[in-house]
Amino acid sequence: MTIDPMQEAAHMTPDAAAPSTISERLDQLAQEAGGGGVTLDWILAQLHERAFGLFLLVLALPCCIPFLYGVPQIVALPLMFVSAQILMGRSTPWLPAKLGARRVTGASLSALATRAGPWLRRIEALSRPRLAAFTRRPMDQLVGVALVVFSASILVPLPGTNTVPGIAVVIVAMGLLQRDGILVLLGSLLGTAWIATLLVAGATLASLIKTWLGF
Repeated sequence: MTIDPMQEAAHMTPDAAAPSTISERLDQLAQEAGGGGVTLDWILAQLHERAFGLFLLVLALPCCIPFLYGVPQIVALPLMFVSAQILMGRSTPWLPAKLGARRVTGASLSALATRAGPWLRRIEALSRPRLAAFTRRPMDQLVGVALVVFSASILVPLPGTNTVPGIAVVIVAMGLLQRDGILVLLGSLLGTAWIATLLVAGATLASLIKTWLGF
């Protein structure tokens, strides 16, 4: 029995020709965006079944740049919104019109893909499906709690509040995409440890100020 190549191509699913790795998908997004700006809704529409993990990744990557202000605070609210949906057990992410209309330039996506590509490829080489229960319900809903807290830290416009939580979200997102529960746990522990450090430092500073003021 012979198969008509045209018939075979017609029955191929879109995922059959999709990039096989996360770094390749990010490169493709940057190319498809072109020179003009694209909205967060447009990015979300391109991600299909990998939407949660890839959308978290795209939003969190700019937050990993130390001492960068403005951009992390712009993406932190959509990041928190999507994280809350993981907590609530949604199967696909959704953004309200105001958040979805926020624009990202094609140049920014291209620069992001170039900077992040080598690091993503390193993580891809090390990751594999393991402890997959942490990447699906109900365990991923607990992870959603941590992601909401990390997003809240990124939203605060103070030094040191975005880089480590941003890295933590990227690691968790990679774990969700690769079905690697070890990465999900590592990212969650990293972010939680950083938030705890900030809280302890804040409490200590407040105590010192009260002592100095004589309260």
